[in-house]
Amino acid sequence: MAEKTRRIAVVMAGGGGERFWPLSTRGRPKQLLRLADPRRTMLEQAIARLTPLIAPEQVFIATGRHLREAMRTSQTLVPADNILAEPCKRNTLGCLCYAAAEMLARYGAEAGDLTMAVVTADHRIENDEGFRDAVATAMSTAETEEALVTVGIPPARAETGYGYLELPGDWRQDRDGGRRAVPVRRFVEKPDMATAQSFCQAGNYLWNSGMFFWRLEVFLAELARWQPQAAGIVRDLSEALVAGNLRDLERRFAELPDLSVDYALMERTDRAMAVVGDFSWDDVGSWDSLQRSFPPDAQGNVAVGDPLLLETEDSIVCQYGDAGRELVTLGVRGLVVVATDNGILVTTRERAQEVKGVVAELRRRGSASV
Repeated sequence: MAEKTRRIAVVMAGGGGERFWPLSTRGRPKQLLRLADPRRTMLEQAIARLTPLIAPEQVFIATGRHLREAMRTSQTLVPADNILAEPCKRNTLGCLCYAAAEMLARYGAEAGDLTMAVVTADHRIENDEGFRDAVATAMSTAETEEALVTVGIPPARAETGYGYLELPGDWRQDRDGGRRAVPVRRFVEKPDMATAQSFCQAGNYLWNSGMFFWRLEVFLAELARWQPQAAGIVRDLSEALVAGNLRDLERRFAELPDLSVDYALMERTDRAMAVVGDFSWDDVGSWDSLQRSFPPDAQGNVAVGDPLLLETEDSIVCQYGDAGRELVTLGVRGLVVVATDNGILVTTRERAQEVKGVVAELRRRGSASV
């Protein structure tokens, strides 16, 4: 690492976690819940994994304004001033543009020496040392190459809910046992099942983890190349932050395209590289993911709280809140049942991804539960 280089991290934590309704709500989304560890929230886990590599004072949390106070009180490691509150929702491209503008405003001329790690607050990761080893390799690559680096995960199953990275067909041939970065041929959006199965069989496709590593100046250069309007807005946002001009900040941020950074930048750049992550990884995206986060019982069930499961198989049954209310399942299979003080959800495991649509309908009805 070059002597002047400074490493920072941005934890993206602005999502609504709508697929975890009725437990997750706008004011307390999944990153503030204990969905992968009974002792720590998803956000606390994400920060704890990073801080052995990057000091807490150099870790930033990117979130929405309505979650700023909840983020401040939910964790104790990251300084309150390091919580970056976006003016409105603009997907992951907007999130990272705002983070870049904050770094330009805070570090000034030294911002060109920044290397940024971008992670999310909704991943379940086992083997923290393996994770940190991959992060260290990715950041070192970003500091020595003009590259936008990501971490790819060898697929454990044919998964239609994840994006994929295609690597060169001979990417393994010159590996000497050490970890290294390899070029990414292309990013592939969530495929159908047949395509996902073919990717798993091919051997040169990895899951796209959604983690990114780059020097800030390289990110801004590629942004100017592929999204020039957004690059111009980043500069304006930085100037507005320095001047304390909230009106211009909100106006210009709202003009950013509502795009994912994958679609807006990573799928277009020819500077993408990937480090292979050989640690257990899962995107905790909906209730069915709990069967991969917690050990099931002999019948394949995951139970949270104290529900009574009778003749129940392959189900996820969760009880939160009022301990005086009994939750019982009898003679069912393949269900997701969640009871909270906020609402009750009953669906099948196969349709757990569709809960986001339920939230949209509840919002249309004016429900206070979302």
